[in-house]
Amino acid sequence: MMIEEARARAGTAPLGQFLASLFSAPPVRVKGTAVHLTIDPDGVPFSLLNNLEHNGVLHNCVLFVNVAVRDVPRVPSDQRVTVTSLEHNCWRVVVEYGFKDEINLPQALASDAIKGLPIDTAKVSYFLSHAMVVATGGKGMAMWRERLFAAMSHNMANVAGYMKLPAERVVELGTRVEI
Repeated sequence: MMIEEARARAGTAPLGQFLASLFSAPPVRVKGTAVHLTIDPDGVPFSLLNNLEHNGVLHNCVLFVNVAVRDVPRVPSDQRVTVTSLEHNCWRVVVEYGFKDEINLPQALASDAIKGLPIDTAKVSYFLSHAMVVATGGKGMAMWRERLFAAMSHNMANVAGYMKLPAERVVELGTRVEI
């Protein structure tokens, strides 16, 4: 599958299907563990596509991590993490928190549920997707509304800080989104 096609289908194509097509002609694997944060646990993260496009490599161990906040005050730490194998040393990891829990992703990834996976939690690279919203005019919203929306999107909270990710281990890959 071409990267351009995958980018267009990111979030809509199932992750398992994307990985199967990716490993039909596998990319070069490099040492280490990559954590790709994703909103949809079954979607293809833009950070993965950008990393493949720009660097042409995939880490030896890849975790696709979805962080979900549930409608309960607290989620017990022993029930917080669910791991599913996706083959080729790739894993889907769902981390659940309650709305009163403090989110600490590195701590969750050091839990017993992750033990046994071939990762060194001290050397994990966290890949984040960042959408740069740009007002372009045309059909849809009025231009002043597009500009307001673009300005508001630039003021979003720092995801890495919110999840307590170590700053020196975060790689942020951007995508330009025209509205």
